[in-house]
Amino acid sequence: MTAIYFDLDGTLTDPKPGITRSIQYALTRLDRVAPSEDDLTWCIGPPLRASLMKLLGTDDLADRALLLYRERFADIGIFENDVYPGIEDTLSAFAGSGRRLFVATSKPGVYAERIIDHFKLRVYFERVFGSELDGTRADKTDLLGHALRSAGVDPATATMIGDRSHDMVGARNNGMTALGVLYGYGSEAELLGAGAHHVCATPQALRDHAG
Repeated sequence: MTAIYFDLDGTLTDPKPGITRSIQYALTRLDRVAPSEDDLTWCIGPPLRASLMKLLGTDDLADRALLLYRERFADIGIFENDVYPGIEDTLSAFAGSGRRLFVATSKPGVYAERIIDHFKLRVYFERVFGSELDGTRADKTDLLGHALRSAGVDPATATMIGDRSHDMVGARNNGMTALGVLYGYGSEAELLGAGAHHVCATPQALRDHAG
């Protein structure tokens, strides 16, 4: 494998407080009962608007909630986030082996770029690929197709590393190797059911498997 694409939320960083509290903020502003942070972890990873649609039931409410979510997330929630232990060592090892490293996240690119810079991870990555604020390329299959073309990467030589089913489906749909991680927010059953070629429990296991 000569190129590795990393998901962001649940793979490089643990974004639970920022995402769940921003969803709670949006629901409360819409006079809806806000579930607990733990009861909103299923929203971490998949395209956010689709999750808000499941919570609220209508396109109009989902659109309003997304705008309210961004009110809080853009300045506060974005930094309620931590890099997983061992990730920097893993990135350093992969980069040192000559592989091309990229971020590929359904999160809007404007936020993903700020997070990567905030945690000083930019040195490891050739480019950060994210969705547009209007939802363009929020689907992981579309995003990865765009990311492979833009970087001139042969999918047969590329791996997608992520913690949720849509990461695995997107990789498979683009002819990439699909590598799941279990320290994020997806289960082993979810990842294998979505087509993961292999799953790793820790960042160290990623190095051992793909090193």
